[in-house]
Amino acid sequence: MRTYYRGTDAVVTDGHFVWLGAPARTALIRDLRNVRRVHRAGPRGLARPLHIAFAALVVTAAGWTTLGTPAVYISAPLCAAIAGMSTAAYWRLRPQRWELLATYRGTEMTLYATTDVRVFNQVARALRRAVEDTRPVSDGHHLVAA
Repeated sequence: MRTYYRGTDAVVTDGHFVWLGAPARTALIRDLRNVRRVHRAGPRGLARPLHIAFAALVVTAAGWTTLGTPAVYISAPLCAAIAGMSTAAYWRLRPQRWELLATYRGTEMTLYATTDVRVFNQVARALRRAVEDTRPVSDGHHLVAA
């Protein structure tokens, strides 16, 4: 038996794909059809950076209208920059979810899902090689020369 990938969360061999999740899922390579990769935004976590951005904007607005001093003119762009960077960090650092979907014996199935893109690419490449190697070998009689 040839092993294409063996990790803590999945095993890909020439005959089986095993996702070692809870519960573990097993699929025969020869019965997989329409295997595809899907990238989805992960669940939104804590909105702490958005709260920081909102607080910075409130402080800026309150200081601008009440004080009107040169210190406010200097600190206002700084607070606006903090708000912008906090919002950008929130959207950039959200966990992304990568999934391998397939039709297995006529039923749609999630073969594998993770937030680690490096491991996902390794598993996807191993599955692609396993599927390609299980295709029947052509005898060459149906080839046409141009």
